[in-house]
Amino acid sequence: MEAAPKGRTRFLSWKDARVFLLFLIALGLFCGAGWIFLNKGLYLLPDKMCEGALKRDAVKQMLPRARSADTRSRSHGTGDRLNFWCDVTTSNDSILSGEAQVEPLSSKRWLEYYRAPGGQTRIVHVSVGNIEALAQIDSDSNRSSVYVPCAPPDVPPGNASQSYAVVGEAYIDGRAEAEGAPRRQALTDFVYQLTKHAYKLAECKAPVDFPRELPRYRDSG
Repeated sequence: MEAAPKGRTRFLSWKDARVFLLFLIALGLFCGAGWIFLNKGLYLLPDKMCEGALKRDAVKQMLPRARSADTRSRSHGTGDRLNFWCDVTTSNDSILSGEAQVEPLSSKRWLEYYRAPGGQTRIVHVSVGNIEALAQIDSDSNRSSVYVPCAPPDVPPGNASQSYAVVGEAYIDGRAEAEGAPRRQALTDFVYQLTKHAYKLAECKAPVDFPRELPRYRDSG
């Protein structure tokens, strides 16, 4: 058999090229399936969780991809003893957690608590009507909170001078998908929905006109 002349390039036949192309397609499908398997957790969560207070798209904004994820929620107590919590856990140890409960707490004391003694913790703060929200800015703080005045139905008239409110708080433990201002805003939006739901569960006497969303933060850092 004659050897191929030197210096002449040997091209793949159409059959060989087709086999190679099919191999690349199969490899791409395999890698894609592997990626989906290893990162499917958040995508398999229900569209709405925690009695409708949390949406899957919101979780995807806050938590990184994970092989598996699970969600839980529970409410207990009524009136001034109401407590409602919700969390999402993932296989990579990132946790989104939120809680809302009725507390005998004034707006001033609520703000002071999150600023910490001496005002050493910086916060961003917004309000609409008598609804207030805040987020801690310091890098080692990862919390957002919402305050909505509430008059529980089972509080005696003699205690009318005591300020009551539904106070919600949310935080991320572990790695987050978003950082800085986007994370603070996403956490506050989550805890706002949680607090709205708890307000209804508590059957607070005075109705509140909840806006679709709170004013956006204008923060730095």
